[in-house]
Amino acid sequence: METKKLTQSIEDYLEIIYNYALDRQGMRITTLSEKMGVAKPSAHNAVTKLRELGLVTQETYGLIHLTDKGKKKGEKLAKKHNVLYKFLTTVLGISAQTAENDACKIEHVISEETLQGVNTYLNAFIKKNKNK
Repeated sequence: METKKLTQSIEDYLEIIYNYALDRQGMRITTLSEKMGVAKPSAHNAVTKLRELGLVTQETYGLIHLTDKGKKKGEKLAKKHNVLYKFLTTVLGISAQTAENDACKIEHVISEETLQGVNTYLNAFIKKNKNK
C-alpha cells in the first residue's frame, strides 16, 4: 500500500534519515535537527509524524530507525534526488551547489513519468558521451 502524499518537509526529514542511516545504526534527534537546520522540537515533531506514518521507530530518548516502509520510501526519494542532481550537473552543466538545491526542490513535485523521461535521457546522454 502506497504511503499517502507526504509534505515536502516530512520528505526532507525522511531523506536525511535515510542517507544518514546508510552507514550508521540510527540517528539522534540532535543530529537530525543539526542536519535540517532546525530546533530540536521541530525535529521531534517531524519524527513523531514519521512514526505515525509507520516510516520510523524511535526508542524513548534514543535512536531513530527506519522501518522497512521508511527505507523503501527513503530510497525512492534519494534515487529521485540523485537522478535530478546528475541530470542538472551532467547534462545541463549546472554548478554542484545550485544543482543540489534545485534537485531538492524539484524532487517533491516531479511526476514519475517525467522523472523516468529525465532518467532515460540522462542514461542515453551518458552512454553517447562515454563512447566519444
